[in-house]
Amino acid sequence: MPRSKEIQKQMRKRIMELYQSGKGYKAISKAWGLQRTTVRAIIHKWRKHGTVENLPRSGRPTKITPRAQRQLIQEVTKDPTTTSKELQASLASVKVSVHDSTIRKRLGKNGLHGRVPRRKPLLSQKNIKARLSFARKHLDDPQDFWDNTLWTDETKVEFFGRCVSHYVWCKSNTAFQKKNIIPTVQYGGGSVMVWGCFAASGSGRLAVINGTMNSAVFQNILKENVWPSVCDFKLKRTWVLQQDNDPKHTSKSTSEWLKKNKMKTLEWPSQSPDLNPIEMLWHDLKKAVHARKPSNVADLQQFCKDEWAKIPPQRCKRLMASYRKRLIAVVAAKGGPTSY
Repeated sequence: MPRSKEIQKQMRKRIMELYQSGKGYKAISKAWGLQRTTVRAIIHKWRKHGTVENLPRSGRPTKITPRAQRQLIQEVTKDPTTTSKELQASLASVKVSVHDSTIRKRLGKNGLHGRVPRRKPLLSQKNIKARLSFARKHLDDPQDFWDNTLWTDETKVEFFGRCVSHYVWCKSNTAFQKKNIIPTVQYGGGSVMVWGCFAASGSGRLAVINGTMNSAVFQNILKENVWPSVCDFKLKRTWVLQQDNDPKHTSKSTSEWLKKNKMKTLEWPSQSPDLNPIEMLWHDLKKAVHARKPSNVADLQQFCKDEWAKIPPQRCKRLMASYRKRLIAVVAAKGGPTSY
């Protein structure tokens, strides 16, 4: 075998010598009994790499042809939820048999990686248009406008928190040991619904909602919490109340109550939690509450109030200082989902 390789090497060198001496492809191929395309390939390699030696290769030639690769990319671009097993079956139909891990590696080399899809509110064309209109309208508002906006929202805080991915380090056959599992309870094990508000100056009042909240209950929450928060923050007379388009917030009786109590509201595009920075504070609140491991509903309610009051004013100020970036993100997304 080594002798055979040496002969081939000498043959390639001799072909180059003949070529450099002025011989053409036809004469060289006839002299050595080779195909003219073979001679051309050897000379082309010498021109490109300056050598006729066998160049190092990366390993076993790939079984996925360029055509098959294009097919893979087209399929996942058209439908990102396509699984590697489905792609494997698709390639098998054109007589390309590869392992599904090979498919994932090839897609990875082309910048396509398997990721858990982000959950975002469903946006209709009407929602997208309203979001884009809101962002463009307020893009150049002065910082003072946002600093004098009272942001409000409701959220549910559960005992066991949201279902998020966790990882543990464990040995084989220890997956079900107590230290390696995350306990779950049906329906979250209990929860509390809270209403909260904040401004650039800091976090405001937090109200626990008992029972079902209707327009009357909501109006009572506003009555007991909005004006005290406005006074605590020393907002200007031109302050604005932000709230989403929940039916309780936009009902006829609530609209009349707001008008009677001289509360000006900020027009709001539906399905836009990414435009409300209070969502960031809800995340902070739930994380802090769950770290304290409440054992009953009373603890959960008290911990919510305690941790909401502990939110640093600097955190609220930074959220407001960067609010314009949210609007820019919505404009850049043409009203679609953003990373916020």
